[in-house]
Amino acid sequence: MAGQQARNRPIGARLAAARAVQQVTEGRSLGDALTPVLARVAAGERGLAQELAYGSLRWYPRLQWVLERLLERPLRRRDRDVHALLVVGVYQCLDTRIPEHAAVSETVAAARTLGRRWAGGLVNAVLRRCLREREALKAGWQSEDTARYAHPRWLLDAYRDAWPHDWQALADANNQRPPMTLRVNRRHTTRAAYHQALRDSGLAAEPHPLADDALVLDEPVAVERLPAFDRGHVAVQDAAGQQAAALLDPQPGDRVLDLCAAPGGKTCHLLERQPDVAELVAVELEAARLTRIRENLERLGHAATVLEGDGTTPNAWWDGTPFQRILLDAPCSASGVVRRHPDIKLLRQSGDLPRLQALQRRLLAAAWPLLAPGGMLVYATCSVLPTENEAVVQPFVASRGDAVARPINASWGRATEHGRQILSGESGMDGFYYACLVKQ
Repeated sequence: MAGQQARNRPIGARLAAARAVQQVTEGRSLGDALTPVLARVAAGERGLAQELAYGSLRWYPRLQWVLERLLERPLRRRDRDVHALLVVGVYQCLDTRIPEHAAVSETVAAARTLGRRWAGGLVNAVLRRCLREREALKAGWQSEDTARYAHPRWLLDAYRDAWPHDWQALADANNQRPPMTLRVNRRHTTRAAYHQALRDSGLAAEPHPLADDALVLDEPVAVERLPAFDRGHVAVQDAAGQQAAALLDPQPGDRVLDLCAAPGGKTCHLLERQPDVAELVAVELEAARLTRIRENLERLGHAATVLEGDGTTPNAWWDGTPFQRILLDAPCSASGVVRRHPDIKLLRQSGDLPRLQALQRRLLAAAWPLLAPGGMLVYATCSVLPTENEAVVQPFVASRGDAVARPINASWGRATEHGRQILSGESGMDGFYYACLVKQ
């Protein structure tokens, strides 16, 4: 009982952020780590806790470099909670407008709740030294790329190899706070009408020039502040992800497959653009993520067939009726959405790329027989690495006599041999790759 009460006891923003950061260093996603700890934070401090967690992970490679120079010796593995709190403290000192005295005193107070007498003194000494040596530290990390760009070495190398003229811009884009982009549900309203509804609610936004249904807010807000959000008039989706529905372009009477569909944003957008499809089948491997798809469909007022299934073994769930359109939103490194998910810097490793490429190739090969002759499959990833994009599509097209890459004529991104690549930050969008493959 006492242990349960301790787990439910309210905690402050710094300790909550540190606990989320620690869990990410142990392999858990930030989304999964942050939700339960935020529930223990007072409502007025949740925004601060979230900012500290995201910011600490966004700059983690640099903050770790700083701590290596401020600590006389590395902390023991069992003191990872103290280390995470130091990361959060250094982030406050170097990258926020939080007053110095508050950054130090509040973080020290959090350290004193960890049950180790020495923790508060260590945190106090390290943060005060960080403030004293701040300018020297900033000068020092300019000569070390992992600290300067706040990225792991393998990811910087991958960006440099793929985009020798753009890798620095990619890294810089990843370190920016992403815009909050909305997708207006054209089944309920128009972009112009919803834009006016935002203005009437005191929210400033601008239409995105490269996505017909997109509005970009000047400042992110809680979804509860969005007009008619609960009635399905709008969803949150980056403009890059909104290109998928336009490229797939389903026609009335088409049977459509959305493979690897969670959380369902593209599923819903397809139905908004073409409500007269014969059927839309959304398939997702993880049963827990099916709930998100169903919730989004219900809120936005759409109907689809939602199935739990493995895209690499479609015979277990496919009824044998071909699809005229298939969207394969393949699992990937997420190297194009690091600005939204800074935990990727810690969770992904270079060794993941061969495994992911093998999975992407299996998914593409397994989905192709489900496509009707004359139909089109759109292969998509939120990656900017060619190993997951062109290196998957090119050998597939070369090995099949019935697959042709249709050129994508668009004003967004840049043309590749078989598709089109958006680099992170270009036109304010996330990094995405698309290829349109037609079955002859």
